Amino acid sequence: MAEGKIETGTLTRQDFKLDTTVKWCAGCGAHAVLSTIMNALPETGVKKENVVFVSGIGCSSRFPYYINAYGFHSLHGRASAIASGVKTANPNLSVWVMTGDGDSMAIGGNHFIHIIRRNINVNIILFNNKIYGLTKGQYSPTTPKGSITKTSPDGTIENPFQPGELTMGAQGTFFARVVDSDPKMMKDTILKAAAHRGTSVVEVLLNCVIFANDVHKSITGKDVRDDHQIFLRHGEPMIFGKERNKGIRYNCNKMEVVTIGENGITEKDLIVHDATDPDDSTHYNLVRMGLPEFPVAMGVVRAAESTVFESLMHDQVQEAQKKTKLKTVDDLLRSGNTFRIDDE
Repeated sequence: MAEGKIETGTLTRQDFKLDTTVKWCAGCGAHAVLSTIMNALPETGVKKENVVFVSGIGCSSRFPYYINAYGFHSLHGRASAIASGVKTANPNLSVWVMTGDGDSMAIGGNHFIHIIRRNINVNIILFNNKIYGLTKGQYSPTTPKGSITKTSPDGTIENPFQPGELTMGAQGTFFARVVDSDPKMMKDTILKAAAHRGTSVVEVLLNCVIFANDVHKSITGKDVRDDHQIFLRHGEPMIFGKERNKGIRYNCNKMEVVTIGENGITEKDLIVHDATDPDDSTHYNLVRMGLPEFPVAMGVVRAAESTVFESLMHDQVQEAQKKTKLKTVDDLLRSGNTFRIDDE
């Protein structure tokens, strides 16, 4: 068994539960994320003392206070930078970054893209409620254009970020999207993220009942979710819809929604999802899909293999240690051009 691992079933949800007051608003989607992660962690097989949660600033960043594991509540936007240091210092740790759309996409944007580019083996859970909730309702980098908020009384005039698109642009190896109202989808996806070697980004479409209530309703509403979401399964054709009769195919290198059974369309015409494809062209198209033309892609969009930063770094350090004649600081101080002062 790998170092830092235990048999699954050794730990339970109760091992990660704290007897403390959770100070998120009643009805906030963050409660669902917390519950799901407490359910998922025992199935990762990681020792409890090897689990670390790092957060920045924002509603999402209260997370380390509410789970019985090591935690680091850092500065605004700096969670990815600190998590990078934690993981590279001790690669045996299971490191989780708990962040929001404002924390990671605005002040933390630079750290966010570079942890992904380096492919450091950490798990980023991105709470996307499309608003600044902790600071009372200012628009964030993911707020839909034209939205009325505390800081955009006449409507936002900025083009919003799409976390998946940003992840693809930073050469991401793992991106997934889930909704806070589907804990089974969330748990399955988080376990896949935990198993991935490299930076995993899981965007959680999360409801803020106070400042952006029902912001995801057109995707998550019970009356529309079957037609407005497509849950991707590796190796299976892209099918969705309440009647499971809609699909996605390529037509002249461009994606389009089709109805199975119309105009001779069969399942064989649909795109078969390959999450592991090194070429991210289809993954990029999937994360950009949106209403009303397309359903929103859910589940694991991309899970490709690549080199992992901290493994290469430690290999490089060990190789350098083998080659160097300097084994101690004393060796360094006594090397090169040195001189000695004797007492007379």
